Amino acid sequence: MTLVAGIDSSTQSCKVVVRDAETGALVREGRAPHPPGTAVHPDHWWTALRQAVAEAGGLDGVAALSVGAQQHGMVALDEDGGVVREALLWNDTRSARAAEELITELGGAQAWADAVSSVPVASFTVTKLRWLAEHEPDNARRTAAVGLPHDWLTWRLAGAGEIGSLTTDRGDASGTGYWSPATGTYRTDLLKLALGHTPLVPRVLDPVGQAGVVDGSLFPGAESVRLAPGTGDNMAAALGVGLRPGDVVVSIGTSGTVFACSDAPSHDASGVIAGFADATGRYLPLVCTLNAARVLDAAAAMLGVSVGELSDLALQSPPGADGLVLVPYLEGERTPNKPDATGSVHGLRLSNATPAHLARAAVEGMLCGLADGLDAIGLEPSRVLLIGGGARSEAVRRIAPSVFGRPVLVPEPGEYVADGAARQAAWLLAGTAEPPAWESGEPESYQADRVPGLRERYTEVAAMA
Repeated sequence: MTLVAGIDSSTQSCKVVVRDAETGALVREGRAPHPPGTAVHPDHWWTALRQAVAEAGGLDGVAALSVGAQQHGMVALDEDGGVVREALLWNDTRSARAAEELITELGGAQAWADAVSSVPVASFTVTKLRWLAEHEPDNARRTAAVGLPHDWLTWRLAGAGEIGSLTTDRGDASGTGYWSPATGTYRTDLLKLALGHTPLVPRVLDPVGQAGVVDGSLFPGAESVRLAPGTGDNMAAALGVGLRPGDVVVSIGTSGTVFACSDAPSHDASGVIAGFADATGRYLPLVCTLNAARVLDAAAAMLGVSVGELSDLALQSPPGADGLVLVPYLEGERTPNKPDATGSVHGLRLSNATPAHLARAAVEGMLCGLADGLDAIGLEPSRVLLIGGGARSEAVRRIAPSVFGRPVLVPEPGEYVADGAARQAAWLLAGTAEPPAWESGEPESYQADRVPGLRERYTEVAAMA
């Protein structure tokens, strides 16, 4: 049996899966936590990766490995490869004003959409570089190279050589704001516009390119483990769930994402759709919300119950929660672009002032934000796949069709990002035109009637946030 490993270095933790390269069957797995916060030193990711690999039984027998990781995070390195400062993560909104400045300086949103297929928001790496230049000029001057979380981890796995050996893939590069999916090239003028000078950036590998081999001094016996390009978490999840043209995925994790597979790049000047590339050579138009599964966590904490109990409560309330609406902008919001917004509850009356109503409003509010993303993608999908940690909630599964207005399919639970990374590693070994087709179970189908007036009430009150 030939084994491959996939790593998911997410905001909250690191997960490792080891799978059969031919069938995708799970052999072993491990995980380790990451510290909280929106700015984290990359060394914490490396420590967690090594712990998770150890918990997964090491890399014995593994022939190839790939890293999927949270997108956008700014990893600034000096000329010796040292980390200049804590990495600013995708959910750090301090660069919101920098995004506005950059949009204006290039000539508006359309200019950005034409240049890099996306309009910058605070999540994007390019805005964080501008923030660095404005607020920490000494650190900006020390920054000789800029990478993303998956780039840095792949580089460390290969032994952390010269910064010129950094690599990335087209999927993760497309979320920086200075790489164009349409042309497949960096826009170094935008890098300089943001940072004031042009740092070294990782070489972009082909989907089946090799980033190197694992340094045997780090993992004895793993000297021959080949490193696949790796990719961003959404691109890896698309591989893990087997996304195909005509599908739309709604992923409920720390952030909420709605994405599809496309054969052509997008250029949405409204900024709602991020025109990403995927990890296969195609494109991945994506809508992202900052607030997803943690809305359920917050509501559960408010009510003093577990997330499972919150699900039970939500299903005890009638659809629409008798007019109670929760706007889930608990950490500002990316879509719509309201970094300073806060969450709110509307329509509270004596008749709906119950735990069950609030639980239902939390689930519906989170799903309404994702439904707006589903509409923005502009497709009539053949399948809507619901994935992510939040999709494990029975209330989310049963309520989603009534908010989306269409049936949803829930694949078997899995670590989709890590699974997708493992599938990319298997693809590297196979060297075929398309990723290997792995066996998977039938997704579970959920249907429900659309709730009249629910989306309209949400739209009305969300506009006030």
